Amino acid sequence: MDLIPIGFLEFGIKDFIETLIIATILFYLYKWIRGSFAIPAFIGLVFIFVLNAGVSALGLNTINFFLRKIMDVGILAVFIIFQPEIRRLLYNLGQNTSFDKLFSKNQSDDVISEVIDAIKELTKTKTGALIVFARGAALQDTIENAIKLDAKVKKELLVTIFTKDTPLHDGAVVIKGDRIIAASCLLPISSNPTISNAFGTRHRAAVGVSESNNVFVVVVSEETGRISIAKNGSLMSGLTIQKLRQDMIANLSTTIQMEDDVSFSKKELELN
Repeated sequence: MDLIPIGFLEFGIKDFIETLIIATILFYLYKWIRGSFAIPAFIGLVFIFVLNAGVSALGLNTINFFLRKIMDVGILAVFIIFQPEIRRLLYNLGQNTSFDKLFSKNQSDDVISEVIDAIKELTKTKTGALIVFARGAALQDTIENAIKLDAKVKKELLVTIFTKDTPLHDGAVVIKGDRIIAASCLLPISSNPTISNAFGTRHRAAVGVSESNNVFVVVVSEETGRISIAKNGSLMSGLTIQKLRQDMIANLSTTIQMEDDVSFSKKELELN
């Protein structure tokens, strides 16, 4: 390996590759825990280690004894404290495997059109809605505890489900492939402190389910009729029907004629 002298150090190609790998891991680690309580918790753990080093240097044996006892269970504490983040990381790794893709179902353009038509109706009447597009084995536990439907995706059915005071309106609808698998699904609420207080439980549930599942979520606000989407733990709000259609096609449609369908959709929207 060629060496590059940096002061008294010898920096080779192998060292450069290792540094690049470590930097990449740290970057994605930061993106993974950003916006969660993991950062202040990690800072707290670092503080304990630094404090223990200082106490040892000063010879404060009693305090050092207690800090060492805390550090003895440090590894276990890390797994307990970061359990949601670790679960999210492992789940995402599993969802991105080719094995999961083998069993995943993709949404057709017909499904997207039906959902778009339903969203148009729901926004006009300011009817709250929470629609989750799931792949593979995602949300299987949630589906088991919800009302199972196994019905073809239709505008009329979606509007009926979310109509206020109906038995199934409170909760989320889960769609897999071209089927509505379940309704009245209870989703995990995100604890991300960066979510604006302007968003209520429905939006926090959309973010929460997208944090640890391979899903794409569409939300309609009951207060304003505003359209939002959530994916990978992020929320985008204030979408137009045109923008929603584009995002759904980009994230859900896998037909061979996707580019032609997008062009057709844009012309159709311009005519409307």
